[in-house]
Amino acid sequence: MKDFAILAPVPLRHLETGQTIAEEKGFVAFGSRKWELFRDIDERRGSDPVPVVIYPSHEDDPAKVSAMVSWIGWYIGSEEAHNGRHSLGMEHRPPSTEANPSDNKGHWAVFWHVRQLVPLAASDRFPISKLPTIKGGWRKNAPPRGPELVPVPTFIEFPE
Repeated sequence: MKDFAILAPVPLRHLETGQTIAEEKGFVAFGSRKWELFRDIDERRGSDPVPVVIYPSHEDDPAKVSAMVSWIGWYIGSEEAHNGRHSLGMEHRPPSTEANPSDNKGHWAVFWHVRQLVPLAASDRFPISKLPTIKGGWRKNAPPRGPELVPVPTFIEFPE
């Protein structure tokens, strides 16, 4: 396992419908505009999966350091958008993204793939403020509005 993880906000409805896609199709594809970050992650990781910690986001609410990490999984790679869409269309996208047509037609620069997406038990959830920062990652005074690098949280177990 690498010495870094990905901390990311994802809307809860996409996590819930994305979990089924990850189980059935092998991975779910979430969108981001941070193509440079994912290029860097892919260079660093080689072929190794990277732990992902996710907190449910709400598009209209500002991110707060009290946001709770409540989902985890494994990042297994990314692909830059092809004319704004995933190369496999909706096959690996959360079905809930169909309600936002721009999500699948030009809004995202990159799609990042997560396998074994699972919710944490309520007793294992923790605020993002518990995660330390790393150089080039998020700053505690500016909670992330998109994926960022963090040290691997050693206090939780990732699915095998």
